[in-house]
Amino acid sequence: MDDLEARVIGILAAQALIEPATVRLTDDPAGIGLDSLGMVEAIFAIEEAFGISVPFNANEPGASDFDISTVGAVVEGVRRLVAAKA
Repeated sequence: MDDLEARVIGILAAQALIEPATVRLTDDPAGIGLDSLGMVEAIFAIEEAFGISVPFNANEPGASDFDISTVGAVVEGVRRLVAAKA
């Protein structure tokens, strides 16, 4: 696990009020206890932590290219946005 992955998992776990060690890349947000409001809060925290803007619409989560279907998808989306910013 690299630093970016650990940080994203840490943010998601913090929002879900669980230990990061219990989060797997294959988990979906609901599976770790994140409801839609928790996911929005996690997205805000990710944006702040990485200095990026996540193209995510809470009203239409499927309308974005930012995949939130699994923890791994969120990690890869953040990785792409960070790389594009560099």
